[in-house]
Amino acid sequence: MAEAGSEEITNPAEAFLASARQELEEVRGKLGEIDLLVEQSQGEVDKLAERNASVAAKVHQLQANFDTVPRDDIRSVYEEAQDAQQRLFTMRGQVEKLSSDKANLERYVDFLARTVALLGQTDGLQVSAPALMSDSVIQQVISAQEDERRKISRQIHDGPAQSLANLILQAEIATRLFEVDQDKAREELASLQQTAGRAFGQLRDFIFDLRPMMLDDLGLIPTIRRYLDAIREKTGLDINLVITGTERRLEPHREVLVFRAMQDVLANVREHAAATKVKVTIDIHEMQVRSVVEDNGRGFDPQAVGEIADAGQGQGLRRLHERIGQVGGSLDIQSQPGEGTKVIFFIPTGD
Repeated sequence: MAEAGSEEITNPAEAFLASARQELEEVRGKLGEIDLLVEQSQGEVDKLAERNASVAAKVHQLQANFDTVPRDDIRSVYEEAQDAQQRLFTMRGQVEKLSSDKANLERYVDFLARTVALLGQTDGLQVSAPALMSDSVIQQVISAQEDERRKISRQIHDGPAQSLANLILQAEIATRLFEVDQDKAREELASLQQTAGRAFGQLRDFIFDLRPMMLDDLGLIPTIRRYLDAIREKTGLDINLVITGTERRLEPHREVLVFRAMQDVLANVREHAAATKVKVTIDIHEMQVRSVVEDNGRGFDPQAVGEIADAGQGQGLRRLHERIGQVGGSLDIQSQPGEGTKVIFFIPTGD
């Protein structure tokens, strides 16, 4: 028996509501902390940007008088420039990461607040646990989360982590060369700068793929344009984008769903289709968004892929169907081996 003053919650709905309220307060606290960190980090970025500009001016002055400047001064200025660039690069990355975390927490707070408000209207009602979330749904959510974590871990290992390891190695080589051959040291520093630029580009691409901040700021269509531009630059793929209807903002979760679906479809094109041309059409009607991705690749048998998914392999297609279906949308795949692929999906605008 529960002690007086500590009423036991036996109704699953009430227990879930209490848990959601507690989570909401905790996340609000974390949001306040991140908000402060973003402000502090942005101030540090501004200071580092000023320092980097000042050091860049020194480097330009040094280059103009390179033959008359003592070697120790040259070394000192280049080391200062390298340090300023690395600090600014690191701090900017931190601001982008914190800003992304802040945006995610803001959406989570909004979701929790709406959940608490909705459940608060049903206090006293008996809601069974299966009605809240079935075991199969829980398994699907956990499986999807783990797949995404594995994907992120692999991308970090193969991309930014490897690039940072190369940066450290090149910095050590350049430091040693300064005592032996300063011409080679300068060549190594130039290579180091190029490596840092590539690492920064990889990191920006990784952050964009993970959660493009411009999706929150500018909306769906500008973000898709930017994403397709990035694919063109990386792969040389000929992509034609056609926008029809009235371009406007949608509910945030619907914009995310359209963008993620577009990411998934284009990832399949890049990884499996061996296509040279892709046409992307987005038609924004009053009641729905219709998206079409058509490629001239090798094509496949959709029925065979569906059977593979039913057997527990190739779950990406199944999950894309499920995500779109959860908001009342639909997905249609038209393809034959050797004849390219056409993917059509509809998502209600919620208006």
